[in-house]
Amino acid sequence: MIVTFKTKAYADIMMFGDIAVQLLKLMGHSGAVPSALVAEEVPGALDRLKKAVAAHKAATPQPAKPAQKEDREEEEIPVDLAQRALPLIQLLEAAAAAKADVMWDQ
Repeated sequence: MIVTFKTKAYADIMMFGDIAVQLLKLMGHSGAVPSALVAEEVPGALDRLKKAVAAHKAATPQPAKPAQKEDREEEEIPVDLAQRALPLIQLLEAAAAAKADVMWDQ
């Protein structure tokens, strides 16, 4: 499933459903898709998301240099939650500044 976040203040953002639901829950939302935040709820959701991402980053050990496999391929480093959340944080910041609603759907 792909989830698309929309607001009048920013370009649409698309995310894989599992990551989108995880970020929605970190914002204090139920994780339901489709759903929305009214403009008055956006600053609080943004604050909760930023705090959750910062706490996750502090609690997660940073990977060392990728190990080399025998066939000279490097092991993949997983994408950090902070990197995945950045587009949504930017969308929420723009929506909060413009006092705009945020919606998401499949």
